[in-house]
Amino acid sequence: MEKVSISAAAREGIGVKGALSKIRAEKNVPAVVYGGHKEPVSVTVSMKDLDKIIKAGKNTLVEVNLNGTKELALVKEVQYHAVTDKPIHADFQRVSMKDKMDVVVPIRLEGTCADIAQYGAIVEHIMREIEVRALVSAIPHEIVVDITPMTINKGIVAGDIKLPEGVELKTDKEAPVVHLAIPKDEETPAPAAAADAAAAQPESSSTKGKKDEEGNLTKGTEAAKK
Repeated sequence: MEKVSISAAAREGIGVKGALSKIRAEKNVPAVVYGGHKEPVSVTVSMKDLDKIIKAGKNTLVEVNLNGTKELALVKEVQYHAVTDKPIHADFQRVSMKDKMDVVVPIRLEGTCADIAQYGAIVEHIMREIEVRALVSAIPHEIVVDITPMTINKGIVAGDIKLPEGVELKTDKEAPVVHLAIPKDEETPAPAAAADAAAAQPESSSTKGKKDEEGNLTKGTEAAKK
């Protein structure tokens, strides 16, 4: 399993006004390291290191070096600024290579179904993540699902997904993951029905003030000219 090593510094000035803004101005991100039967520790990590972890993919194993002590962790959450979309906080959970963990893993679809070309079917990706249990060393970044065999009569549920060795499914086996949908054509009204519907339409403000088919001014227009 890929591992990313980063350095962290103990966070100072917790609760002091402007402390977080100063951290971010220095291109660092406030974070917390928790779990593993230890007390949580407030730290800062560089924006560069956090970007490196994010690019490595979800569930990347991280070695956090804090004051000479190294701990293994997974990034459980990264919060982003609503406007700039830059990371503003990160949560690291301590892990052990000997323990199994329940984690959420993204699903990526690949392949093309024959029914897409034959019937104009549309792929509806319902579930984009599934929960699995595995040793930290066996946790995948993503799970690839081949939709080539899928038909309009048979979609794919969580239990159909082939998982890597050592990875156990925690999501409900019957939960739908992806299926094909056939778009319905919009019904076009018959000419007579369309004419009847137009005749039944009440006069609206958009039709007032316009000329009729004979070129005569309507009542609304004459009223406007008085």
